Amino acid sequence: MTRMIWAAAALALVASGQAMAFQAPTETATAPKPAKDGTTAEERANTARLNAEQAARARADNTTYQQEVSAAQQQVAHDQRQFAEETAAYEAEKARVAAMSAEERIKWEADVAACKAGDTTRCAPTAPPSPQ
Repeated sequence: MTRMIWAAAALALVASGQAMAFQAPTETATAPKPAKDGTTAEERANTARLNAEQAARARADNTTYQQEVSAAQQQVAHDQRQFAEETAAYEAEKARVAAMSAEERIKWEADVAACKAGDTTRCAPTAPPSPQ
């Protein structure tokens, strides 16, 4: 009896193996065949799509960055022009005031020299005596 049980088990095992052998080709025929790296065509297509999306985002980011750099460069150039104009105006005003001051000093020195030489018309007016 034990032999019959073992024989039945072996027969069942062999039969199930043959059944699996017949089923295996139909299952693998519908499943996608993986590439050498172990990925399927669908996975590679998804990877390609994601890579394309990332590349598009990178191109857009690069375009935005270039526009920002260009705007910053234009702002720097504008600021430098404005600074140069304001500096030139300041230096011109400083030169005008220095020339006016030098002219007034020359006139004052000439008036002092003439006053000391006796020309009282060029002397500074005297202050009236203060009431006490």
